[in-house]
Amino acid sequence: MELSPRQRTAVFIGVVIALAALGYYLVVPAVTHSHGSARAAATPASTPSAAATEQTQAPAPTIQASAAAAGGPDIYAWLPFTQQNLAAAAAVAVRFSVDYNTFTYTESATAYIRAMGGLVTGQLAGTLRDVYQTPGVAKLRTSQKQVSTGTAVISSLRAFGPSSMTFIVTTGQRLATSDGTSTASTQYAVTVTGSGGSWQVSDIELESAGNT
Repeated sequence: MELSPRQRTAVFIGVVIALAALGYYLVVPAVTHSHGSARAAATPASTPSAAATEQTQAPAPTIQASAAAAGGPDIYAWLPFTQQNLAAAAAVAVRFSVDYNTFTYTESATAYIRAMGGLVTGQLAGTLRDVYQTPGVAKLRTSQKQVSTGTAVISSLRAFGPSSMTFIVTTGQRLATSDGTSTASTQYAVTVTGSGGSWQVSDIELESAGNT
């Protein structure tokens, strides 16, 4: 049924309110995610950030409020997902983004991907494995004795559909090398696909790539 101009305006306002709410309620504190004690044990004790590779996985972000709770329309009735589904997809995007920037020079490509568990699709896992073991990249990682620790927070929800959501994730990286330690922050567009409480990351690209 086609909506009247007044109804379309109400829907638009509702969606704007919802996305504004997401910007507040889905921005979780900097999250760190453990890669397992085996990875920490593989890092030499003399490495400055060896202990940093042992982190505590934060609980999945939850959404506590909606426009309806504030007295407005229930915008989730117009969206192709529930609050619970959104929270589940956001949690996967955060955990993956932390793992993406967490590695050690003693770790093989297979171990790097295995640490992500079932967070990524098979196709993306293959792509990430190939990038990780690219000769030039792998040689630099080993020669500099790189140990990287990642963090991640969701900045916004860029796009969504019935079976996919794209989050803008601000990632942090603390990189310890034989030459010293540095930090960096990068924004990525992370797309998760699935349904209900089952989601996997299917794509990651620089946030700016979506605007070109």
